[in-house]
Amino acid sequence: MKKKIPIWLLPAQLMFSTIAFAQSAPGEILSLQQCIETAVANNLQVRQAAYQAQLSKVDYNQSRNNRLPAISGNIAHGINQGRSIDPFTNSYLNQEIGFANYNINTSITLWNASSIQNGIRQNELNYQASEQNWQQVKDNITLNVILAYLQILSSKEQWNIAQKQAGVTRAQVARLEILHASGSIAPATLYDLKGQLSTDELTVLNLKNALETAKISLAQLMNIPYSASMDVATMSVNTVPILYEKEAASIYQTALQQLAMIRAAGLRLQGAQKGTKSAKAQMYPTLSLNGGLGTNYSSVASTQQLISTSDVATPQYVMVNADKFNVFVPQNNYASQKISYGDQWKNNFNSSVGISLQIPILNRMLARNRIQQAVIAEKRAAFELTTTQTQVRQQIDQAYLNMQTALERLQTLEKQEADFRLSFKAAEVKFNAGANTSVDYMLAKNNLDRASANLIAARYDFIFRNKILDFYQGKPLW
Repeated sequence: MKKKIPIWLLPAQLMFSTIAFAQSAPGEILSLQQCIETAVANNLQVRQAAYQAQLSKVDYNQSRNNRLPAISGNIAHGINQGRSIDPFTNSYLNQEIGFANYNINTSITLWNASSIQNGIRQNELNYQASEQNWQQVKDNITLNVILAYLQILSSKEQWNIAQKQAGVTRAQVARLEILHASGSIAPATLYDLKGQLSTDELTVLNLKNALETAKISLAQLMNIPYSASMDVATMSVNTVPILYEKEAASIYQTALQQLAMIRAAGLRLQGAQKGTKSAKAQMYPTLSLNGGLGTNYSSVASTQQLISTSDVATPQYVMVNADKFNVFVPQNNYASQKISYGDQWKNNFNSSVGISLQIPILNRMLARNRIQQAVIAEKRAAFELTTTQTQVRQQIDQAYLNMQTALERLQTLEKQEADFRLSFKAAEVKFNAGANTSVDYMLAKNNLDRASANLIAARYDFIFRNKILDFYQGKPLW
């Protein structure tokens, strides 16, 4: 609630917090800040929310990269046997032919009715919503840590008071044993007080168990091993706080702007609206620019080189004075020479460039169904936002009522504890003077013990109720 850590710093922050806690000396007194930072670093739900935010950021980056050209290359080598087409001459040959093809193709979308841009905005808003979800999980674990922390302080203070109260009873038992040994009091008076001492000692034991249970709960939230030597720093709760400075309606208006869960729901709604626009854009044509480069090779590609020319007689003849003379024609003599790999690479090089317009006519109603899905998602996001706002308003009203009740209970218990303390002092004086029975003394003491325990619990409960109202306003909780 107090600090927002960028996603890209998460691994380093987790490692630092874990190492920092690992280096803590056994039995070190932990502050509330240390407990919260350790819980945020180690808690499973917090990490899962952080990883989900990272995944959302990858989706956002990919949607931005969709604006870039798509470039792909292809290399193919092979051998054809039997009757096949010579890739050099495109004529059929009945022999083994080795071939190779090299191609690079690229395509970039020039216009698609802003489908890509709306998709980018949608993923950006979803990423921001994931960050708010991560913050919300951190806020929730922070509240739980504060509650566990205050429970430790409350249990510890009640345990200390119970020990002191047991000490008072123990001192009285020791005094009565002396009086009993001298025969100055009835045996029942001593045994009644010994029974009270056993009750006080049992209360001390139960409160010690409650203290260790609270420590275990805090260790579980921080995801660390439990240690009986673990202790937390104390805080002053003796001063009666005043009533919270804001009314429930004012707190709710602040929560609409500050609370992470409401911001996340609002961002998801905006993202769903962009998703609807992106889906509708798929009903429009897509204009693309395409290009390519290529070349090929054939193992039978060759050139014919002229060696010589000779005269060759043909079956035709001519008559000259009744004599037949054969007709000779010139015949060129060639030598076949294979074309080298490098020459074919250069000679067969080709390139292409073009513009294509893809017009959706009928694609099995895929585009229309995607639009319907996007509209439904938008309606769901809008309902979730409204529901979240309503639930937060109800929770704030309940939290404010709980705070008022906690304050009134605290004020009443402070007055009750002060009255019972005066009553116990008077009963103790009379009991020590022998003017009061042990029953009256134990009744006054039990009343004071219960009032003291209830007062301690009420003080910490009131602090926690105030923290909840601070939480709804986005205020620092520690």
